[in-house]
Amino acid sequence: MTSRTVKLLADAAAPEDLFHGQWQGRPSKLDTFKPYLDDRWNQGCTNAWTAWEEIVPLGYQGSYQWVRAYFREKRLSSGPVTARPPSPLAVGWILRRPETLTETEHLRLRAVLVHCPELDALTGHVRSFGQILAERQGERLPQWLDAVRRDNLPGLHTLAAGIDRDRDAVIAGLTLPWSSGVVEGHVNRTKMLKRQMFGRAGFALLRERVLPAS
Repeated sequence: MTSRTVKLLADAAAPEDLFHGQWQGRPSKLDTFKPYLDDRWNQGCTNAWTAWEEIVPLGYQGSYQWVRAYFREKRLSSGPVTARPPSPLAVGWILRRPETLTETEHLRLRAVLVHCPELDALTGHVRSFGQILAERQGERLPQWLDAVRRDNLPGLHTLAAGIDRDRDAVIAGLTLPWSSGVVEGHVNRTKMLKRQMFGRAGFALLRERVLPAS
């Protein structure tokens, strides 16, 4: 045991003080549940034991000490407590098909969405659009665009405006069985050949390479 470790143990006033240092900032089992704990704190639940009992059924497998340390950090903070943005893990749960999520992932995602109406609405729109895309239900796109505009979600409003500028083409792409993928493949191949020979060959040689490749 090094002298630094001995000093750290000697100076610790509480067990949670030992969580600082080289381990600070690293991912922990509590990270996924911090948005939920932030919301509960803002609602007036400042009892770490109560909060720990609430997140255990949601799938938390860490110790009570981590929850206690997180709440102690909030008490010592002079600034206002605000909910943290969703973690990349929660974003992954939203983007995946609901049927591919485990029961624990469903519960954890529900714990995040129940305290964030905007994120809950976003999840509904994302999954609805995913269904339209996967099941080729282009006729539902106008209703989806109307539903998006009714919610205060600026990011989706930008997406909706972009789709609206070429609505007929998007609906056709989400409905008709034909695909321009083959054409796009030939275009990309031609661009690649042109880049390879840029400045070193004229049109005649480029034509000889492109036509056999087609």
